[in-house]
Amino acid sequence: MRNLVLPKERIVILSILVVIVLLSWVYLFDMARAMDAGHCASMAGEPWSLGYFTAMLAMWIIMMVGMMVPSAIPMVLIYASIVRKAAREGSSLASTEVFVAGYIIAWSLFALVATIAQWALDRMALLSPMMMSNSTILGGLLLLAAGGYQLTPFKGACLRHCRSPIQFLASHWKPGGVGAFQMGIEHGSFCLGCCWVLMALLFFGGVMNLWWIGGLTLFVLLEKILPFGALAGRMIGAIVAVCGLLVLVCQLS
Repeated sequence: MRNLVLPKERIVILSILVVIVLLSWVYLFDMARAMDAGHCASMAGEPWSLGYFTAMLAMWIIMMVGMMVPSAIPMVLIYASIVRKAAREGSSLASTEVFVAGYIIAWSLFALVATIAQWALDRMALLSPMMMSNSTILGGLLLLAAGGYQLTPFKGACLRHCRSPIQFLASHWKPGGVGAFQMGIEHGSFCLGCCWVLMALLFFGGVMNLWWIGGLTLFVLLEKILPFGALAGRMIGAIVAVCGLLVLVCQLS
């Protein structure tokens, strides 16, 4: 039974990650409730202020933390185990927090792009006040793009890195604090390459639709950790692409 007990450090790290994810979801629940009450509706037709842009950027960053950190936990725990083993052998490696910071930075850059995309779609009057596409053609294109991307070799290559934490660390290891930060960014980049089009589906189902956010979060997690996750992801991608194609055909016919 001793081998089944997590070391104290791993329990602490896991607890911290869980708290971060839970706080992110508390924020999302509060934001969604405010939008339902009409307090944070998108300012369609009105110029975005710097303050509003900053608020939307913060929302996207927190959302990405809540959605993507759960699937990164296996990688973080393995890195923490390597740090702990090195410490027992008298070596010093950068703390796990540095690695996680690099991962979050990668997704924060995506959040910036997503915020700009939201601004552009809002300017074109393609988003509802709940930040959901009000264009059938746009919705169909998003479904087609997300589903089709699931079938691409690039998606498969990125997913393999995300599904193989030990192999990633072995092939991308860099020493020192800067190295740990770079590894976090690199892992975040592979994760981004794996999931960025899926995140675009938030504009289809609603950026503040908690059921939609939760569904995408669960899909990303299961795709990365289940033994048949890669195959299931391709199958679901094919179905989503067909749905998008049907939406476009029906709209344009």
